[in-house]
Amino acid sequence: MKHTVSGIEPSWRMPAEWAAHERCLMAWPTRKDLWGPYFEEAKAEYAATANAIARFEAVLMIVAPGQADEARAMCGEAVEIVVLSIDDSWIRDSGPQIVLDAEGNRAAVDFGFNSWGNKFLPYDQDATISERVLDVLGIERFSSDMILEGGAITVDGEGTLITTEQCLLHPNRNPSMSREQIEAELRHRLGVTKIIWLPYGHFDDAHTDGHVDGVCTYVRPGVVIAQTCTDPDMPDFERMAANLKVLRESTDAAGRPFEIIELPQFPITVLPDGTETMVAYANFYIANGGVIVPIGGHELDAAALATLARAFPDREVVGVPGNIVAYGGGGVHCITQQIPAAGARR
Repeated sequence: MKHTVSGIEPSWRMPAEWAAHERCLMAWPTRKDLWGPYFEEAKAEYAATANAIARFEAVLMIVAPGQADEARAMCGEAVEIVVLSIDDSWIRDSGPQIVLDAEGNRAAVDFGFNSWGNKFLPYDQDATISERVLDVLGIERFSSDMILEGGAITVDGEGTLITTEQCLLHPNRNPSMSREQIEAELRHRLGVTKIIWLPYGHFDDAHTDGHVDGVCTYVRPGVVIAQTCTDPDMPDFERMAANLKVLRESTDAAGRPFEIIELPQFPITVLPDGTETMVAYANFYIANGGVIVPIGGHELDAAALATLARAFPDREVVGVPGNIVAYGGGGVHCITQQIPAAGARR
């Protein structure tokens, strides 16, 4: 049964990613023209990610009609399959954003989705996948007309949201909304009280127009991982410095200055067809008891994993292959979406 209401009470708030999860959502690769010669390798990386997460929490893989047998064969019994029509496989962006009230009751905000500014067509199935998967999960749905992808925000569960101007203020998202109107909708729907605007995402993030989850991610309240750059010849050098400056000069909703853990690694990998990709280590997924990190078989992997292990001393940090997902335009965080457990601490 569908549960849709137009408003949301002030007591609802989006929990941080480290709050207890009921499960993780993923969606099986289906857009062949996106992956080109690497379509089969993309599926293998999705399966590897799903199985890594399944060690820590349940995984529900959304699969287009006709692909269930393939997904079951590649993912194994640890991953649950549900067949729903989809156009693409970036469920972080097309999926629901779960909110909790003070008692831990769940609902979901279903923001609008326009395929990152109408970049990939068609997307009519992905525009409704949030509503349809919420029907499967039996979670109440709040609808918002604002275009917002999950990868465009990171929250601490205590009232602070971090995003980028490059993405949320891009005219291909919400051209009729001012910055103040966007802020008001985020506050209203996600229960945040302070919004921090970083100027930029990655320079080469053409698909998403600069999602925050590749450059800055919450670790715990008051602590963030920030992508930094030490090479002045790289196009991201000044951009990451500008983000770092904002973080250093900001405080969160509780008035705390940020503890910033820098992640300076930029691993460039050349694929067999000559395409250069960069795995964004900051694009990790926080699971129950684990942190799943994209890696590229690069010499910089070890240093990045060590940094994340220090950042998450109470969780197991697990690297999964990410070169092909990076080729497609994202990372582990982009292809996952947490479903917080009912009763979870916000």
